[in-house]
Amino acid sequence: MSGIKIYFRLLKEGVVFAVSALVVNKLRTILSLLGVTIGIFLIISVFTLVDSLERSVQSSFESLGDDSMFIQKMPMSPEPGDEEYAWWKYMKRPNVTLEETEKLKRRMQTAGAVTFFSGAQKRLEYASNTADNVSVIAVSEGFENFVVVDIAAGRSFSQAELESNRRLCILGSDVAAQLFASGNAVGRSIKIDGYKTTVIGVLQKEGSSIVGNSSDERVYVPVNFGRMLVNFRQSDTQMALKPKENVNFDAMENEAISQMRNLRMLRPGEERNFAVIKSSLLNQLVEGVFDSLSVAGLIIGGFSILVGGFSIANIMFVSVRERTNIIGIQKALGAKKSFILFQFLFESVALCTIGGAIGLLLIFIGSTATTAITGFDLQMTLNNVVMGIGISVSIGLISGVIPASIAARMEPVEAIRSTA
Repeated sequence: MSGIKIYFRLLKEGVVFAVSALVVNKLRTILSLLGVTIGIFLIISVFTLVDSLERSVQSSFESLGDDSMFIQKMPMSPEPGDEEYAWWKYMKRPNVTLEETEKLKRRMQTAGAVTFFSGAQKRLEYASNTADNVSVIAVSEGFENFVVVDIAAGRSFSQAELESNRRLCILGSDVAAQLFASGNAVGRSIKIDGYKTTVIGVLQKEGSSIVGNSSDERVYVPVNFGRMLVNFRQSDTQMALKPKENVNFDAMENEAISQMRNLRMLRPGEERNFAVIKSSLLNQLVEGVFDSLSVAGLIIGGFSILVGGFSIANIMFVSVRERTNIIGIQKALGAKKSFILFQFLFESVALCTIGGAIGLLLIFIGSTATTAITGFDLQMTLNNVVMGIGISVSIGLISGVIPASIAARMEPVEAIRSTA
């Protein structure tokens, strides 16, 4: 028990010596903190931004799952046989049509949902209020399988309404707020590109998204009414499919490609004139991009951390040199090597931890302010906090171990005689 008491007393004295050195040399302490603070700020800022962007993308894709498939004119990446993205060739392809979607839906045995999408930027008007360049999306039956339709007020389209050409719409929350700043939008009539349209629903607020406009800035209309608003031959069009329950995704994919080739009367072996995009591959592509961004952030922040580490090591060498006489006196009075070693290691780790904590605090303040101003959900996760503290402690240990070892190995007589 007495041994433990002595150990804790030595530990306490070592902490007191280290803290006293930090307080006495305020300017040096502040300059030492800067390198670590900047390094932690850069590296954790990048990870925080990447994590937030990834969450935003994943939430945008959450309704798709891993079993969605899209048929459209333009592919996401070069197709097999193309060494580069041959956009000039892809642009010549015909758009996916509503008629093709309806025919494919009737023929498919493995698909549980087949939906058509097309959109264009339009002007909306209500009384004296206007909203310009709003994404108006024409949708067919089953669209809720591919987009999040959380109704805050009113209702969604019925099947009969989706098949009719009634002039109805569902507004995103931001669009509704812009047109109806002081009232309920449901049941009101607005004008979309000059067409009088009844609002039947308003969506829950989704928040900012980095993948195009979020649903907050969109308006959904039934596809047959959409024909009047959107030129399907000139606007981007897309067909979305999901398999039936207990049906293998590959089976649906093979059938959809085969049926699409038949609809377009493509001969066996002839290059297809449509692109197939799978949500699973889309998610993998997104993950790959964010992994690359994380590596880039690690490299950028790593250089800053390296500079901060050298700064701390240099300061610790100076500190050992300045306190050589004191170290000699401590050792002459019976201080063990472990006591001297701990004293300087604690000082180094404390410097780096304080610097890292300041960096994390700056990130927290910046991310909170960014979220409040832009609406984009930028959050520093617990993993990022733990990583920041862990990196700080590690840099402190690595930077301080050599100076601390030199101090611990000093001979008492030589250290006392030193005039440095």
